[in-house]
Amino acid sequence: MQTSRPVLLNKIEGHQDTVNAAVLIPKEDGVITVSEDRTIRVWLKRDSGQYWPSIFHTVSAPCSAISYNHDSKRIFMGQDNGAIVEFIMAEDFNKMTYVKTYPAHQNRVSAIVFSPETEWVISTGHDKYLSWMCTRSGCLQGKHCFTAWASCLQYDMETCHAFVGDYSGQITLLKLEQNSCSIISTLKGHEGNVYILDAPF
Repeated sequence: MQTSRPVLLNKIEGHQDTVNAAVLIPKEDGVITVSEDRTIRVWLKRDSGQYWPSIFHTVSAPCSAISYNHDSKRIFMGQDNGAIVEFIMAEDFNKMTYVKTYPAHQNRVSAIVFSPETEWVISTGHDKYLSWMCTRSGCLQGKHCFTAWASCLQYDMETCHAFVGDYSGQITLLKLEQNSCSIISTLKGHEGNVYILDAPF
């Protein structure tokens, strides 16, 4: 019986330290990456078949997480110092404009989701908090504290339900409101850190 093996199509090189997150740009041969080397880079596939950086931007602290909304071209980048920085990317993907900085956490940002319906940027951090901030005002809408690092996040925009995995192995389902939240359910099964949550939202 033959088993098919994955084929390496391409490799993107250039960061000087660990790449913590990468997102594809829909309908484009493009990738956005963030790294411990304090850079955010936008890579576009050229006629040669290789990916080259069309944007190379250095920030003040190591980059730990990213969320990208293609319709609005908005990028939200989490940092090791707890801040989330918002940029807007140009239509040709060759320029990125700073919008604002959100003081979301007191420690490393582990995951970010942007909800265009509510205009919230929702995030988890190593300060053990889930926070959601208004992108119009830049103000904190609400936060919830866990007993361990909040390490990953998924968000259902239709129901405003947030799924948060933490360092203790627990997954918590919360309903987010304008200025508060309520715990719907808690799943306990893992014996170690929950690194990734995925859902077909």
